[in-house]
Amino acid sequence: MKFMIMIYSNPEFRAVWESLSEEQQVQFGRDHLAVSADMAETGDLVAAEGLADPAMSRTVSTRGGLLTITDGPYSEIKEQVVGFCLVDCDNIERAIEYAARIPDAAFGAVEVRPVANLSYLET
Repeated sequence: MKFMIMIYSNPEFRAVWESLSEEQQVQFGRDHLAVSADMAETGDLVAAEGLADPAMSRTVSTRGGLLTITDGPYSEIKEQVVGFCLVDCDNIERAIEYAARIPDAAFGAVEVRPVANLSYLET
Protein backbone atom coordinates (compact mmCIF):
# COMPACT_ATOMS: atom_id res chain seq x y z
CA MET A 1 0.00 0.00 0.00
CA LYS A 2 1.35 3.43 -0.91
CA PHE A 3 1.57 6.34 1.52
CA MET A 4 2.66 9.92 0.97
CA ILE A 5 4.69 11.30 3.86
CA MET A 6 4.50 15.09 3.59
CA ILE A 7 6.91 17.28 5.51
CA TYR A 8 5.59 20.71 6.51
CA SER A 9 7.31 23.85 7.66
CA ASN A 10 6.10 27.15 9.10
CA PRO A 11 7.67 30.38 10.39
CA GLU A 12 8.21 28.91 13.85
CA PHE A 13 10.06 25.90 12.41
CA ARG A 14 12.10 28.23 10.21
CA ALA A 15 13.15 30.18 13.32
CA VAL A 16 14.24 26.95 15.02
CA TRP A 17 16.18 25.93 11.88
CA GLU A 18 17.97 29.28 11.76
CA SER A 19 18.92 28.97 15.44
CA LEU A 20 20.72 25.66 14.80
CA SER A 21 24.46 25.70 14.36
CA GLU A 22 25.90 24.77 10.97
CA GLU A 23 26.96 21.43 12.46
CA GLN A 24 23.41 20.78 13.69
CA GLN A 25 21.96 21.68 10.28
CA VAL A 26 24.38 19.28 8.58
CA GLN A 27 23.43 16.53 11.04
CA PHE A 28 19.75 17.26 10.36
CA GLY A 29 20.39 16.64 6.65
CA ARG A 30 22.35 13.48 7.37
CA ASP A 31 19.48 12.22 9.54
CA HIS A 32 17.16 12.75 6.58
CA LEU A 33 19.49 10.75 4.36
CA ALA A 34 19.67 7.96 6.94
CA VAL A 35 15.87 7.59 7.07
CA SER A 36 15.71 7.55 3.26
CA ALA A 37 18.50 4.97 3.12
CA ASP A 38 16.66 2.74 5.60
CA MET A 39 13.43 3.02 3.57
CA ALA A 40 15.35 2.17 0.41
CA GLU A 41 17.12 -0.77 2.06
CA THR A 42 13.79 -2.34 3.05
CA GLY A 43 12.41 -1.74 -0.45
CA ASP A 44 9.69 0.57 0.90
CA LEU A 45 10.97 3.82 -0.65
CA VAL A 46 9.46 4.88 -3.97
CA ALA A 47 10.72 8.49 -3.98
CA ALA A 48 11.91 11.17 -1.56
CA GLU A 49 12.70 14.79 -2.31
CA GLY A 50 12.92 18.19 -0.70
CA LEU A 51 11.02 20.98 -2.41
CA ALA A 52 12.30 24.40 -3.45
CA ASP A 53 11.04 27.59 -1.83
CA PRO A 54 7.28 28.05 -2.44
CA ALA A 55 8.02 31.46 -3.96
CA MET A 56 9.51 29.57 -6.92
CA SER A 57 6.27 27.72 -7.62
CA ARG A 58 3.68 28.40 -10.29
CA THR A 59 -0.04 27.82 -9.89
CA VAL A 60 -1.81 26.62 -13.02
CA SER A 61 -5.55 26.66 -13.68
CA THR A 62 -7.75 26.29 -16.72
CA ARG A 63 -11.17 27.92 -16.84
CA GLY A 64 -13.30 28.08 -19.95
CA GLY A 65 -10.41 26.75 -22.01
CA LEU A 66 -8.08 29.53 -20.86
CA LEU A 67 -4.77 28.78 -19.18
CA THR A 68 -3.85 30.97 -16.23
CA ILE A 69 -0.44 30.80 -14.58
CA THR A 70 0.34 32.75 -11.43
CA ASP A 71 3.58 33.04 -9.52
CA GLY A 72 3.89 31.51 -6.10
CA PRO A 73 1.85 29.05 -4.09
CA TYR A 74 -1.88 28.54 -4.52
CA SER A 75 -2.75 30.26 -1.26
CA GLU A 76 -1.08 32.33 1.40
CA ILE A 77 -0.78 29.97 4.34
CA LYS A 78 1.69 29.57 7.15
CA GLU A 79 2.21 25.83 6.65
CA GLN A 80 4.05 24.82 3.47
CA VAL A 81 5.01 21.39 2.15
CA VAL A 82 8.82 21.40 2.02
CA GLY A 83 9.47 17.76 1.17
CA PHE A 84 7.95 14.35 0.73
CA CYS A 85 8.59 10.63 0.78
CA LEU A 86 6.46 8.21 -1.17
CA VAL A 87 6.60 4.77 0.39
CA ASP A 88 5.03 1.45 -0.53
CA CYS A 89 4.79 -0.57 2.65
CA ASP A 90 2.50 -3.08 4.33
CA ASN A 91 0.45 -0.71 6.49
CA ILE A 92 0.04 2.81 7.80
CA GLU A 93 1.75 1.91 11.07
CA ARG A 94 4.98 1.24 9.15
CA ALA A 95 4.63 4.56 7.29
CA ILE A 96 4.09 6.32 10.63
CA GLU A 97 7.28 4.72 11.98
CA TYR A 98 9.18 6.26 9.08
CA ALA A 99 7.45 9.64 9.52
CA ALA A 100 8.37 9.73 13.21
CA ARG A 101 12.05 9.32 12.28
CA ILE A 102 12.06 12.28 9.91
CA PRO A 103 13.95 15.05 11.73
CA ASP A 104 11.30 17.66 10.93
CA ALA A 105 8.82 15.82 13.15
CA ALA A 106 10.67 17.23 16.17
CA PHE A 107 9.93 20.83 15.14
CA GLY A 108 7.13 20.87 12.58
CA ALA A 109 4.55 18.49 11.23
CA VAL A 110 4.88 15.35 9.15
CA GLU A 111 1.66 14.01 7.64
CA VAL A 112 1.08 10.42 6.52
CA ARG A 113 -1.69 9.98 3.98
CA PRO A 114 -2.70 6.87 2.03
CA VAL A 115 -2.44 7.24 -1.74
CA ALA A 116 -5.85 6.75 -3.34
CA ASN A 117 -6.27 3.48 -5.23
CA LEU A 118 -7.49 4.49 -8.66
CA SER A 119 -6.93 1.13 -10.31
CA TYR A 120 -10.67 0.89 -11.00
CA LEU A 121 -10.21 3.59 -13.65
CA GLU A 122 -7.88 1.46 -15.73
CA THR A 123 -9.38 -0.10 -18.81
